[in-house]
Amino acid sequence: MPKLVFIDRDDTRHEVEVPVGLSVMEAAHRHDIDLEGACEGSLACSTCHVIVDPAWFDKLSEPTEDEEDMLDLAFGLERTSRLGCQIIMSEDLDGLEVRLPAETRNAMV
Repeated sequence: MPKLVFIDRDDTRHEVEVPVGLSVMEAAHRHDIDLEGACEGSLACSTCHVIVDPAWFDKLSEPTEDEEDMLDLAFGLERTSRLGCQIIMSEDLDGLEVRLPAETRNAMV
């Protein structure tokens, strides 16, 4: 199983094993990582915004236009920002590191 590293808001690292095919958002929920995901992965919010370590960013598939539109609503957007619901774990992503942003915005409320 590939490993995924979450770096939370106080710089604590959480290394978890993630089944292939699970999204970063789903992995966070399974391991009690504080990543909201208000729309439950339906690409209707930006609350699962993560900042991908630059060393991993180019290994991800390109974001869709819908994902880019939702990212425009995220706080603390960075060049390597992505939505956790859109990053699907694979063996190629073994060791992926993502940082949780300082804040999120729930546009669904």
